[in-house]
Amino acid sequence: MADPNNVLQSWDATLVNPCTWFHVTCNNENSVTRVDLGNANLSGQLVAQLGQLPNLQYLELYSNKITGTIPEELGNLTNLVSLDLYLNNLTGGIPTTLGKLTKLRFLYEHFKIFMWLTYLVSL
Repeated sequence: MADPNNVLQSWDATLVNPCTWFHVTCNNENSVTRVDLGNANLSGQLVAQLGQLPNLQYLELYSNKITGTIPEELGNLTNLVSLDLYLNNLTGGIPTTLGKLTKLRFLYEHFKIFMWLTYLVSL
């Protein structure tokens, strides 16, 4: 991901615990629960590894220059409540794997707002 404003400067992959990184919130067990990178001028594509954050509840990536498709692996984020991809340059549709996210209540994507207040149906 390109980071012209250096907002990811604290993101050191050699650290065992990402809870010390800026724009990352963790719970008491040092598990990532929130990533707030909205309006950070980031560009590039979303990586499938985001789907490996089992306790992630909020993924805020609005108002960037993110391109490509939404990774199917985001369907593994079973605790996700909010996925904000609003105002990016994403292509393709919403992966059907997001239909597994029964806790998801807000999905902001491609200038459209979807609010799921009860259960998700297969997309």
